[in-house]
Amino acid sequence: QVQLVESGGGSVQAGGSLRLACSASGWDLRNYCIAWFRQPPAKGREGVAVIYPALSKRNPLYTDSVKARFTVSRHDSENIMYLQMNNLTLEDTAMYYCATGSKSGYCTLEPQYRFWGQGTQVSVSS
Repeated sequence: QVQLVESGGGSVQAGGSLRLACSASGWDLRNYCIAWFRQPPAKGREGVAVIYPALSKRNPLYTDSVKARFTVSRHDSENIMYLQMNNLTLEDTAMYYCATGSKSGYCTLEPQYRFWGQGTQVSVSS
């Protein structure tokens, strides 16, 4: 049984930083795309970043609004993926989810993944 658990969310002032973690069990993250999504209040789910399988060597993809501020990384020995978020803005307030198991076979920022975590809340205040 595949289980994803997000952690690291919280409340932070604008300009601050948070690091989210996505821990997996029953699934070897090294071999698959892993993506972060977020869903602001009363809005749809948005793809934030996706990292390729370890052997791919391709650089991660980011949505434009987080480029140069967010960095995704994987720690394969721990089967964990991290999302480092710097210079946070009010617009980054959302529930953040990690996901894996691409249905299409491609690593995309579309919500087409089979397995999802329960999410961790990020709240940015002025």
